[in-house]
Amino acid sequence: MPSAEMIEIWRGELQEGVHRGHAVIHDGRDVVASWGDADAVIFPRSSCKMIQALPMLESGAADAAGLTAEQLALSCASHNGAVTHVERVGAWLDGMGLGEADLRCGCHRPWDKAEAKRLLCSSSQANQLHNNCSGKHAGFLTWTRHAKAGPEYVEIDHPLQQAIRQATAEVTEEEPAGVGIDGCSAPNFAGSITGLARAMAAFAQPANDARGRGMARLIDAMRAHPELVAGEGRACTELMRAMGGKVAVKTGAEAVFIAIIPEKRLGVAVKIEDGGTRASEAAITALMVHLGVLDREHPVVGRLLTDPMKNWRGLEVGGLRLAPGFLG
Repeated sequence: MPSAEMIEIWRGELQEGVHRGHAVIHDGRDVVASWGDADAVIFPRSSCKMIQALPMLESGAADAAGLTAEQLALSCASHNGAVTHVERVGAWLDGMGLGEADLRCGCHRPWDKAEAKRLLCSSSQANQLHNNCSGKHAGFLTWTRHAKAGPEYVEIDHPLQQAIRQATAEVTEEEPAGVGIDGCSAPNFAGSITGLARAMAAFAQPANDARGRGMARLIDAMRAHPELVAGEGRACTELMRAMGGKVAVKTGAEAVFIAIIPEKRLGVAVKIEDGGTRASEAAITALMVHLGVLDREHPVVGRLLTDPMKNWRGLEVGGLRLAPGFLG
């Protein structure tokens, strides 16, 4: 089945472009609604960080290390590399007797403008703590230290990655369709968009067992600390704040977005085919409004979906619209 038209781009009175993609809403048993190809195989990228963190909770590593809710939120984060993120991840590593050099995520310039400016003006260099995935990797090191496993924790045959592969297969209820290496060097397991939505539904209605309790702690931490999951000005943070902590959302590279809605016991997964983040943010926003968990009058809806596009002079020149077949 082909992808579906989801988000249109209009300039003046003409449609300038369209973003196509796939979306699934799942209740843990069945697909409640879908657009595009519900069986499309995708890489979840960073949208699945809460799955990657599950072995840390299930193994007892998180409790042995005395991890706080803030640290659990960081383990699921794609953060901006702001001072608040860098300091917290650094302190987490220090508490384990480890340091920045033990990370295997690589470094990139922080997305946070203030921290990027500070580095530039002080002639300082970014390090691995600035990597948006450094919290996830601190979680990986927490598991590795607890299990007394080797330091190369991102290798596909490392016991941690095998545990993540097994957890992925179990919560998606399907064997991974393949494996790729993510931007932070960790393996990323491909699967269907339905499998991803099914997994998010499991987080929305966790069982009363070790895995379920781990799921609940991770989602509670994300909802309690949205500023650590992404950062100021980011869609994940702004959407979770706008929904009053009732929903956990998480973006992934190449325009993947998930939502976990405990009060409705639903999981949602979105993938925009062309990798356009603007469209995945608009689509998840529209879906949250559609499901009644986000007020359509909230300013974040305007910023991500309904407000007119303006040019450099402030003139209104167009905007985004929902394609007629999406949520229509």
